[in-house]
Amino acid sequence: MRLANILQLSIKELRGLARDPMLLALVVYAFTLSVYTATKAIPETLNRAPIAIVDEDQSPVSSRIITAFYPPYFVVPRLISQYEMDSRMDAGLDTFAIDIPPNFQRDLLAGKSPTIQLNVDATRMTQAFTGGGYVQSIVSSEVGEFLNHYRGETAAPVDLVLRARFNQELNKGWFGAINNIISSITMLSIVLAGAALIREREHGTIEHLLVMPVTPVEIMLSKILSMGLVVLIATAFSLIFVIRGWLGVPIEGSIPLFLAGTALQLFATTCLGIFLATVAGSMPQFGLLLMLVLLPLQMLSGGTTPRESMPQIIQDIMLAAPNTHFVMLAQAILFRGAGLDVVWPQFAALLAIGSILFYLALRRFRQFLR
Repeated sequence: MRLANILQLSIKELRGLARDPMLLALVVYAFTLSVYTATKAIPETLNRAPIAIVDEDQSPVSSRIITAFYPPYFVVPRLISQYEMDSRMDAGLDTFAIDIPPNFQRDLLAGKSPTIQLNVDATRMTQAFTGGGYVQSIVSSEVGEFLNHYRGETAAPVDLVLRARFNQELNKGWFGAINNIISSITMLSIVLAGAALIREREHGTIEHLLVMPVTPVEIMLSKILSMGLVVLIATAFSLIFVIRGWLGVPIEGSIPLFLAGTALQLFATTCLGIFLATVAGSMPQFGLLLMLVLLPLQMLSGGTTPRESMPQIIQDIMLAAPNTHFVMLAQAILFRGAGLDVVWPQFAALLAIGSILFYLALRRFRQFLR
């Protein structure tokens, strides 16, 4: 194996990528606009939910309920008639519609238990699930304060002091930004490495490589090095200029240490991409294989949901996936400022998994060249 051959073949791969505008556009989009839009869309808390109220009571207590809904959780309530309620819900104009019945205040003061109707558009699943509890809490609070003739908080028997660490604002967008860049690293590395090999087959240049004085190891290493380098540079750019600069997400840990872990992740995932490309006969088949592999990697690695909430057998199986260790590594470094003394087990696991994938991919690649 000669380093000069690997370098020249890597330059060839980079030139091939530069002549593919679709892949270049995918790389740019995945590490810029995709990170930004996904981060802004990630918060699942209630935000400016449209609400309408039918006030058939026209009483002081109904006025209190109406004025209790305000931004940023809800838009200013729209007062409508009972005949408009169903049509507006059908048209998707309101997520919540409250119907305060006639004589509501009179029944309250008489000691009865009147009911308020709450209609929820459950097609907006996140807002419907969260907002129903918000509406119930707000209405109960206003009615209770009206009956008690004062506004105040009930003293709790225990004073709980909350201290949020690593994300003091409890901003889900911060988590979403890091999680999205982790997903982009995995997806792009597999796609670029696999596409580089399939492109050789479709353009007929694989036969040219076979008559050159290069070995399969050199060919494979050149693809790993070039495609991994592209993703690594894009990751550094996105982390510094998009996540920390554009989105304002604070980075607590060492960026060079994170990029070192990213390099090990890229080593593993580019090998996986080459392995999948040798199994697939064409780019459409590669895309189908990618869906079968990428979705479990992303969903079960702990980036979307905590691993602790998964069945134990899934947790054990996913320890064989590089994504699991990379998610742990990335969150520990970028969120908690962990050093190498904390994340070295993840580094070792990524190196071991990458070496195994490299052996399997190289073995399959040699068969692919015959």
